[in-house]
Amino acid sequence: MSPIVLFLLTAVAIGAIGLAFVPGVAGGGRASKRMKALRQPGPQNSGRKSRVEADGRKNRDKRRKSLQEVLDEQNEANKQRKKRTVKKRLIQAGLKGNVAAFYRNSVIVGVCMFIFTWFTGVPIHFALVFGLAGFYVLPRWYLANRTKRFRSKFLDEFPNAIEAIVRGVKAGMPLNDSMKVVAAEAKEPVKTEFIRVVEQQSVGKNMGEAIPIMFERLPIAEVNFFVVVITVQQQSGGNLSEALGNLATVLRNRKKMKAKVKAMSSEAKASAGIIGSLPFIVATLVSLVSPTYLLPLFQTPVGNICLAVAGLMMSTGLFVMYRMVQFEY
Repeated sequence: MSPIVLFLLTAVAIGAIGLAFVPGVAGGGRASKRMKALRQPGPQNSGRKSRVEADGRKNRDKRRKSLQEVLDEQNEANKQRKKRTVKKRLIQAGLKGNVAAFYRNSVIVGVCMFIFTWFTGVPIHFALVFGLAGFYVLPRWYLANRTKRFRSKFLDEFPNAIEAIVRGVKAGMPLNDSMKVVAAEAKEPVKTEFIRVVEQQSVGKNMGEAIPIMFERLPIAEVNFFVVVITVQQQSGGNLSEALGNLATVLRNRKKMKAKVKAMSSEAKASAGIIGSLPFIVATLVSLVSPTYLLPLFQTPVGNICLAVAGLMMSTGLFVMYRMVQFEY
């Protein structure tokens, strides 16, 4: 073989080898450049990332705005709740809102108190004081106690109702149907309150408009939490079953805390009751032993002044002790 032919074959072989490897190296370089471009924030990647971040911020702002609107509405409802009329107080105590019957019964109690104290020999101005107390204080004291018992009974059953709604939602039932199940199977007074919500929906109101009616009848923190959760979920969406499950847990923990506070303050309440009733018990026993011994307190001006001062001091002491055993939580 001549040297020229050998040189040509060698050159062709080297060229073939170069063509085989150089494109791969070039392709690898281009691939590495593409990977590097993907890793580095280029115009396209930064635009996609900015759009995702913008959508996330928009959703967060929307949920925050919805929550703020609901909280503002609840604050306005709380302000209106402080201006409670007699009719609202009757409804919140679980009674019919018959204002005329309430005032009629108040007048009857006041007249009976006046007649009873007057016939026992008490001066007429003291009898008038007892009559006014019977007309104004006793009916409202009864109404406050009945409202407290009504709310306590409601809160005992309310977490069970919320858990029933959670189970229904997790099983695939709509929220309205879960409400109807609670309205049909829950215990009183929770049953009646959910029936009213369902009735409001049946006349055309949506859930966001019907559920605040429960808070108007029961203006307490637990119902306020429930109304806020439902209203926010209706406006901006979210995991309703998880939110209501957490709410049920919170309500049960609040109930346990109330029981602990009640147990811790029971001794102070018993002491206040004993101290407050002791003067009346002593006066009754002294009157039985010596009927004329305490008459100067009722029949002389000095005695009347002493009774008024003693009553004012005792009322102040009882009020202070009552406020000391009231805990806000």
